[in-house]
Amino acid sequence: MTRLFEACQTDPHHFDHADHVGVAYEMLHKHGFMVASVKYVEGIKAMAAKAGAPHKFNMTITLAFLSLIAERMHTTEHNAYSDFIQRNEDLMSKQVLEQWYSTDRLQSDLARSSFLLPDAASPILG
Repeated sequence: MTRLFEACQTDPHHFDHADHVGVAYEMLHKHGFMVASVKYVEGIKAMAAKAGAPHKFNMTITLAFLSLIAERMHTTEHNAYSDFIQRNEDLMSKQVLEQWYSTDRLQSDLARSSFLLPDAASPILG
């Protein structure tokens, strides 16, 4: 699936949240964070455009999820993707970012075009 995603050949109507997480994991494993970030953003933008909904792309959600997956990859003992997900089931919820971001911030026009830092109180932010 990652090969199709990187080639912008993924059917956006058959690409769900679990697929987003799986592709992000594979790209991070393959490319590292900086290269994966660029490729992942380009792929998600292309998929939104292909679906006829370019306005649905959200830079903050995309990069925040990618960052969270990358952090968990380094802090969770795992041998394979299935093991990783079993130990990080919260990543399968689209709402996982709500512990760091308010809904208004995540859904803002600025969040769609630029990466925004979290605004909600969390154990990480204090």
